[in-house]
Amino acid sequence: MTISFTSAIPVVDQGPSAADAQVCLRVIATSDLHMHLSGHDYHADATCVRKGLCLTASLIAEARREVQDPVLLDNGDFLQGSPLGDYVAQVSLRPHPMLQAMAHLRYDAINLGNHEFSHGIPTLAAALEQAPFPVLSANTLPLKPNPVSPLIRPWTLLERHLNDQNGQSHLVRIGVIGVLPMDTAIWDRQAIGGQVGMDPMIEAVARHVPDVRAAGADVVVVLAHCGVGAALNGNRPQDEALELARLDGVDALVMGHVHMVFPGPGFAAVPGVDADAGTLHGKPAVMPGFFGSHLGVIDLDLMHNGTSWRVARHRVEARPISTRATDGTPVGLVPPDEALTALIHPAHEAARAWTREPIGHTARAIHSFFAMVTDCPSVQIINQAQSAYVIERLANGPLAHLPVLSATSPFRAGGVGGPENYTNVPPGEILLRHAADLYLHPNTIMALRITGAGLRNWLECAVRGYRQVLLGGVDQPLFGLDLPSFVYDTIGGLTYEIDLSVPPMDKGGQRICDLCWQGMPLDPSQEFILATNSYRGSGNGGYTRRESAGVVLDEQIANRDIVISHIRRVLAQGGSSMEPDRPGWRFRPMPGTSVVFDTSPQAEQHLANQPDLALTPLFRTRDGFLRVRLSL
Repeated sequence: MTISFTSAIPVVDQGPSAADAQVCLRVIATSDLHMHLSGHDYHADATCVRKGLCLTASLIAEARREVQDPVLLDNGDFLQGSPLGDYVAQVSLRPHPMLQAMAHLRYDAINLGNHEFSHGIPTLAAALEQAPFPVLSANTLPLKPNPVSPLIRPWTLLERHLNDQNGQSHLVRIGVIGVLPMDTAIWDRQAIGGQVGMDPMIEAVARHVPDVRAAGADVVVVLAHCGVGAALNGNRPQDEALELARLDGVDALVMGHVHMVFPGPGFAAVPGVDADAGTLHGKPAVMPGFFGSHLGVIDLDLMHNGTSWRVARHRVEARPISTRATDGTPVGLVPPDEALTALIHPAHEAARAWTREPIGHTARAIHSFFAMVTDCPSVQIINQAQSAYVIERLANGPLAHLPVLSATSPFRAGGVGGPENYTNVPPGEILLRHAADLYLHPNTIMALRITGAGLRNWLECAVRGYRQVLLGGVDQPLFGLDLPSFVYDTIGGLTYEIDLSVPPMDKGGQRICDLCWQGMPLDPSQEFILATNSYRGSGNGGYTRRESAGVVLDEQIANRDIVISHIRRVLAQGGSSMEPDRPGWRFRPMPGTSVVFDTSPQAEQHLANQPDLALTPLFRTRDGFLRVRLSL
């Protein structure tokens, strides 16, 4: 199927309407599904009530029963992000189960997110060719001929015949515009290969709103694959939903990308945001979580003044598929949709079988329960694999004399993913699903030429999210900035301490102490090779972007595949199992001082295996985490 990139939609007569007519238009939306179709945790290979479009589908059916003919939309990041997504991309499975599911549920239009590009342009095009509905991205523009651009359009016009308070039917036209983060071109530049570029979101929406209105749209909804953010230091914010809401002609927004829920308490202090009513500068907006955890619902009460429709009132909610019991245990609120479950069952079972392939062995548990407070095996294994790969690739070349270090971060360590969002590989066989657990993202390998001073700055950036701690303070919160775990890089091959008594780098502090390489203080002028990934090496996550001259290796080889090969090589070379290194970093001791942090309740059974940490379990939080005291 081919869809024109900028197809024009003819204006047609609205049909009978009368002054003071009132109708209700419902917009329902998902976002950030990340190929979570079944209610299943592929990393644990267990049923899960907190994720899966099969569960969200039950909420979709309920929302449809409540009102007349609602509009169903998706706001992007639907093709990548789970072992099922990796399997489908690797074997080029057809029909694509996500597009098959969306067609089954009768989606009206979908927006592209940044991760749609993660598996490459050909894979994306092959999937979108199966879409029986408009695929949108107003700020994705072709830079050269490619198979994706003809399959997407900047906006579409949907129609609904809705009955007013007197039973009279009226034609209402809904314009839908889709946009994604401009930085997608940087985050996935290898996979994109210069074939498309991204314009700023605000300029794209502002450019197309008049076109949508001219085509006859009575209501304009923006699918904005971004969160709520403000400009910092005069720079353009990545999360531009607040600014999009200011645009004339925009009536409602669906947000996403940051894996949060709106309306919700996490936005109560943001100027211009009503976190209870679900509005941005007075306009209704919703963000429906991630992995199908919520269904966004926006009800627009439209009133006709004799010439046009206007939004008179609105209601916004994010409906969850699960909640938590008083002890934090997840409790499902809806059953899975039986028809959709049956439809995607063959792909689901094929992916499960694929993820059970053995690749190695571990004598001890590999987990990330304490990855934010110590150098843990779940991170060390990645650093070992990256270093070994880069050393091999640079051997016998002009840079072979430079020592190779490696930087990575814990990918699954709580946060908005909840207490289930931790890596946990039990002793015994390491399976393919465990490798996906260790390395969640579709990054590719990159290596940089960097000085000792650059390494120090890298680490200072990595530890900026910890709170400043007062000497002698008891049970002080350890984390301040709301940063995801994947920005907390550690560098394997160095030893260092983190001094929490001083402020972070952006407030003039220097937290990295006793920074050593091979037992000696690190020389600021000495040169190294730093193995990392394409996301970090391109300057993402708040890190300084390296100049192109600093990049010495940049290959379209997935870091996860490097980890898998490394684990297999250990056994092939006679190793009995994966063995962690000694911890390379720790917090600088502060006698009489303690901090608290949250982790998985499963961490309690591993406390005794952390001899270098003074840990005391305290209680379960309302969100299901285990709160732990760390005595410094």
